[in-house]
Amino acid sequence: MANGEVVLLDTYISMFGMRVRIALAEKGIPYEYREENLRNKSPLLLEMNPVYKKIPVLIHNGKPICESLIIVQYIDEVWKDRPLLPSDPNQRAQARFWAYYVDKIFWAGRKLWTTTGEEKESGKKELIECLEVLEEELGNKPYFGGEIFGFVDVAFIPYYCWFYAYEICGNFSIEQYCPKLIAWGKRCMEIESVSKSLADPHKIYEFIDIMKKRYGVTD
Repeated sequence: MANGEVVLLDTYISMFGMRVRIALAEKGIPYEYREENLRNKSPLLLEMNPVYKKIPVLIHNGKPICESLIIVQYIDEVWKDRPLLPSDPNQRAQARFWAYYVDKIFWAGRKLWTTTGEEKESGKKELIECLEVLEEELGNKPYFGGEIFGFVDVAFIPYYCWFYAYEICGNFSIEQYCPKLIAWGKRCMEIESVSKSLADPHKIYEFIDIMKKRYGVTD
């Protein structure tokens, strides 16, 4: 089952797609990458994900798997070398909990760069609070699962390359609030599967700047 064609429908700046790219790289899985234009979605994307019509979509032997965290778990189950999730059921459940918690960052960050005034400040506050919770969970561990880069790290590290844009939009320093997370991010960037999979922070900010204009948002 682990053999066969693997195709990834994705978008370069997507933190959700980056998760899948990291997981595939961690496992050493060869795959075909297809960049999607989300303003002009391909017939294949609409066919493979007719419910949400979103990336990423992993196509394995012609069968689609959708939603990034589900895809990463699928990859971990099918390609068993270099496991990302712990073997202990309780630890696996905890890892899933924190991986899903991570996506609170997406909504707070989106609020930060798509709104102005009090609503923007609210988004900034929510983002900082979420990051502080994650910093507390990380504690003094090298990675969220302990000594080994794992599932929660895969779920979270793509947001690291969005920090630059969040900081510019919110006019604040994440390191001021969460120095351990910044140290963790730098540690993760020393891992080849991460450094080769994350988007350029400046390109992400360029994208956000374009989107802000479309939303009519002015700083």
